[in-house]
Amino acid sequence: MPAPHSVYEAVLHAARDVIKLDCALDAEMLGTALLGSVYSVAPDDRATAVRDFVGDFLTATGGSTEPAAATIREVFATLVPDAPGADRVGHDEHGPSWTGQLGRVRPTGFHAYGDVYGDQTSYLVTYAYEDSAAGGPDHAVVILVDHNIGIVKDVFVSSAADQVLAQVRTVCEQDELTWFRDEDPGRLRDEVDTHLRITDELGDLPADGSLATDRALAAARLALLPAATTPPLAEPAGPPAAELLRDFLASPEAARAGLAGPETDQPSLQFCLGLLFDHAATLPGADPLRWSPAVAGLFLLDWVHRRAVLDIDDAAMLPQVVRAWSAYATWRRGLPAAAIAETAAEVEKLVPEFVRLYSTGERRSPATAAVAQLIAEGVDPNDSEAIDAWLQANSDRLGE
Repeated sequence: MPAPHSVYEAVLHAARDVIKLDCALDAEMLGTALLGSVYSVAPDDRATAVRDFVGDFLTATGGSTEPAAATIREVFATLVPDAPGADRVGHDEHGPSWTGQLGRVRPTGFHAYGDVYGDQTSYLVTYAYEDSAAGGPDHAVVILVDHNIGIVKDVFVSSAADQVLAQVRTVCEQDELTWFRDEDPGRLRDEVDTHLRITDELGDLPADGSLATDRALAAARLALLPAATTPPLAEPAGPPAAELLRDFLASPEAARAGLAGPETDQPSLQFCLGLLFDHAATLPGADPLRWSPAVAGLFLLDWVHRRAVLDIDDAAMLPQVVRAWSAYATWRRGLPAAAIAETAAEVEKLVPEFVRLYSTGERRSPATAAVAQLIAEGVDPNDSEAIDAWLQANSDRLGE
């Protein structure tokens, strides 16, 4: 067979066996995998890139005589119904018998589960075809939302809905660090749509999982859910920062860490606490009490090196503050004892790496590194005249 002359011919070739599949779900899984290649390489606005590709594909293949052309066109039009021309793709009476079941599903269950820290939530929706013989088995769409980075981290579609749901329930029942609940369908759709829009704009997608390959089918299934009619779940507003800081400094956790005595280095203590609150403000929800092993890792091993300049006293103080804050925040939120212990243990593992990264400076941003150099050479970073003089004196070195 000659090599394909266009990307559309290449897709037709990749879909040549679609007419040999046994059911509509298998065809939709093939279609979403093919569109995943478009989604994964799009530089930005990935959902629009897929929509435009499907529209162009339908135009380019309208006169194709390939046996599978009519079927894969119908599959793509079902997966991306808002693509240009999708509404004009008719049903091929000569295609496989299951084509009449493409997209003809109803949602049968809505669930959510996640960790007690609030780091991640997975949304699980089960679906059934109108005709299971031609359509295929009940299946599940699972979307993992990462609240620390505010994106959909993974999407997958499973053809074993009952098995997936049973496994999730069992894990959550046996692990006190996880939870499971039935979810309002509109709220579920709203939460996923919000995070998918952010994910679609990412320059780089999460490396693991099936986000790209299963995204088109998952989106088509989620579009069947009703619009939100109930407000999103939200934690009650926490106390003002000043009140929270006072409460922390008066807590047993602060006292045990040696942060409450008169000998405490107050400038470094206040600076380190300010860093914790500044970091929390960069996370979805901006709640400094939402603390976990993952959040501690983001703070100690990444954010603080890129965004802050610590002198030796600050660097010595920060692990003490983080240990005390971890104990305080996890207790204050009422997390299980196992979660409190797990977080404390993780912080102890993180501290040596924090010290190493501080010593090497390898994760400093250019701006942070420049400010650190100013301070190291005795220049006050708040003195604009001193900074100008330093820049002039070091112009040759800076230009290298």
